[in-house]
Amino acid sequence: MKFFENGETKVFALGGLGEVGKNMYCIMHNNELIIIDAGVMFPEDELLGIDYVISDYTYLKQNQDKIKALIITHGHEDHIGGIPFLLQTINIPVIYAPKQATELIKKKIEERNIPYKNIKVHNEDTKIKFKYFEIEFFATTHSIPDSYGIALNTPNGVIVTTGDFKFDFTPVGPMSNIHKMAEIGKRGVKLLLSDSTNAPVEGFSMSESKVDAALGEIFARHNGRIIIATFASNVYRLKHIIETSKKNNRKVVLFGRSMENQVSIAIQSGYIDGKDVIISPEEAKTKKSDEITLLCTGSQGEPLAALSRIANGSHRQIKLIPDDLVVFSSSAIPGNSLAISKIINKLYMKGVDVFTNTSLNDIHTSGHAQTEELKLMLRLMKPEYFMPVHGEYRMLKKHADLAVQCGIPRENTFILDNGDVLSINNKGIRRSGNVPGSDIYVDGNRIGDIGGVVIKDRVIMANDGIILIIANIDVNTKTLIGKANITTRGFVLITENEELLKKIGNLASESINKHIKITKNNYSDLKSYLIQDLLPFIQNETGRKPIILPVFLDIKR
Repeated sequence: MKFFENGETKVFALGGLGEVGKNMYCIMHNNELIIIDAGVMFPEDELLGIDYVISDYTYLKQNQDKIKALIITHGHEDHIGGIPFLLQTINIPVIYAPKQATELIKKKIEERNIPYKNIKVHNEDTKIKFKYFEIEFFATTHSIPDSYGIALNTPNGVIVTTGDFKFDFTPVGPMSNIHKMAEIGKRGVKLLLSDSTNAPVEGFSMSESKVDAALGEIFARHNGRIIIATFASNVYRLKHIIETSKKNNRKVVLFGRSMENQVSIAIQSGYIDGKDVIISPEEAKTKKSDEITLLCTGSQGEPLAALSRIANGSHRQIKLIPDDLVVFSSSAIPGNSLAISKIINKLYMKGVDVFTNTSLNDIHTSGHAQTEELKLMLRLMKPEYFMPVHGEYRMLKKHADLAVQCGIPRENTFILDNGDVLSINNKGIRRSGNVPGSDIYVDGNRIGDIGGVVIKDRVIMANDGIILIIANIDVNTKTLIGKANITTRGFVLITENEELLKKIGNLASESINKHIKITKNNYSDLKSYLIQDLLPFIQNETGRKPIILPVFLDIKR
């Protein structure tokens, strides 16, 4: 492509712009391409049957000979969840990942039987050199251990991506390395890519230590069983809950596959001490209720998660008892409020107490920087140009506005879409074309062959149902034998709409008899005529537009 000229450094995102999730950023110079993160996004409600949304890897596949490495900032799903799909599509020479993320990645690719071994662990002292790139890392504070920002020295200046971060001056884990950030900023940063998730939220985010204190008070006050639902990926929260349980002579039982995986890996990596604290559900049955903490998934009201099954009374191992206290140590992700409310109502109906995160209960804080922290990052890095990443458009726009407040000229800020390309040379930065940046849907083992048309059909079937019209056609005379047979699913209740279905059957038979001679054995055209005749009638009678599937069977007589 013409806009990929020698001597220029290219920056583009294949995910993470205009959305929260599937972060994937690419830096390219001549014949070298570095990928930063490869995440997934979980589907919205309208994406029926879709398991994950991943980035479009078309450009990477076309240029895989240029790929030098995939570098991971931290181990959250929206940064590593796409790796198994990427490895099935493209040859990645090496993956550099922090310790916690490395173990999570290994588990993912083992589960999918992907024989990939070349994963190298990086830390803050790691330096990686290629022909055109020198890469170094700086520690950040986030809700998972081993979170890093990345500085890439390129022939056209330093490009920094922060990864996900916040500034917490009393963190549960390690502090952000503000000194190294300032040092990188002092050297000169050409372009900064910075996390925009909480750009619309004013002020400083609350310290994780304050959440720990609030949870500690709950443990000290409550004499019954405590059930805590939180994000399995928030390792520092899990660490504190386990430590607090130990201080209060409680044993911890884990529920939910992702919870078990995260805690297991955190114990292996030395971030959590689970010795003599974590027990099995069977062992818990021998303990008193005030000696138990249940740590489970489902803080977002997910229907199949442990907490939902507990609230529904369908969990095989847990039944709620009156002195239970359920704690939601999380905040609602946009779009999940209704599902969470339903779970809370069910819990109250079971007679248990429920704690949620409110202005009066500091039992959750975000792992993402708010406005004042974003300004601090901008001041430390002092970039010449700025590109907000990881956020919906409103978040990116707000972050760009903050950059202007911090002295970056408006014309030096770039709010891009996935696939848009920035070119950096010794004269400055400019927009220069685009690469494929659309969403790719994963449905079970099927990747990329589920398009918008299929999704639209699924929505129609979910809302308006489906009508199957089976017609027997005489092979010799090419005439309809008898009448068309009507079968429906999700359209109307058959026993209460026999007259309507009879009318549809008669109309279908008339349409087939009318057009079968005209179409001259072309069943594709006959199907089109049949649908054209039936759809207006059905829509007028019911107000619905179901999917109509005609099936013609050749019969020899």
